[in-house]
Amino acid sequence: MTTLLHPKTVLAIKDLQLAAKTVADGLLSGMHASRMKGAGLEFSQYRSYQPSDDLRWLDWKMYARSDRYYIRQSEIETSIDIQLIIDASNSMLHEDQGITKIDYARYLAAAIGYLSHQQGDATGLSVMQSAQVFSLAARRETQHMARFYYQLEQIQPGGNFQHPAALKQLFTGPHKRQLFVFVSDFYEQQSEIMQLMDTLSAMQHQVLAFHLVGENERQGSFKGYQAVEDLETGEILQLDGAIDATAYAQLWARFTARLQQHLTEKGILYQQMSVQSPLDIALRDFLLQYNKIRR
Repeated sequence: MTTLLHPKTVLAIKDLQLAAKTVADGLLSGMHASRMKGAGLEFSQYRSYQPSDDLRWLDWKMYARSDRYYIRQSEIETSIDIQLIIDASNSMLHEDQGITKIDYARYLAAAIGYLSHQQGDATGLSVMQSAQVFSLAARRETQHMARFYYQLEQIQPGGNFQHPAALKQLFTGPHKRQLFVFVSDFYEQQSEIMQLMDTLSAMQHQVLAFHLVGENERQGSFKGYQAVEDLETGEILQLDGAIDATAYAQLWARFTARLQQHLTEKGILYQQMSVQSPLDIALRDFLLQYNKIRR
């Protein structure tokens, strides 16, 4: 059984890579023996050498016996590119019991990136923030992962994500299977995040959505507040009297049900995560989707 790590415990580790390793290693040790194989570690079969193949995978013993070049096929040939897409709009500054959505997203993405790198997959990062969108193409090198963690640390939420065209580079890369992992609270102005996800799914990519929520927003806990501010638009809403908890719960359930239904219809895996939930749980859900793709 995995040792569940409360987010505050993980966020107390200021070194992002160390925090990611702590979460990932804790999960894998809790699972006892992972079924995931490291890239290139498990021999599968031989096939004839092709000019584009890496010479490191040539089997020289087979060449000595047959005078022909063969490649040892392995898990490396089933590797995938994993692109993490982080919502850095202003609403991700929402705080619940000392934990902001953006901090939870930052550490969750770091743990997923660490794990995918350990498995030999290329890992990339895109940050959705107004018209200024940062994107780091997926790569496997260790030096690249240092840039990955650095860019995660630099995320400063602000504004709102305006249009999926800002991430057009996601559609112009080499045509190969990819896993896009969205981490967002899914507050939108004009369905801009959904449009982006729908487009990627229609292109036959695998898409996984982590919906981050605060327990206080899920429960409508506004006791003691006279007004609340929409972090995306800056609009102030006056709270006249007590919040109708039943009506709020119904509206929240309707919002999340519509979101989940839409994503499911598009073949997108949806997982709602409270920022108070152990990071191990979110990482386990990522592993389940990851293993489906590698089969």
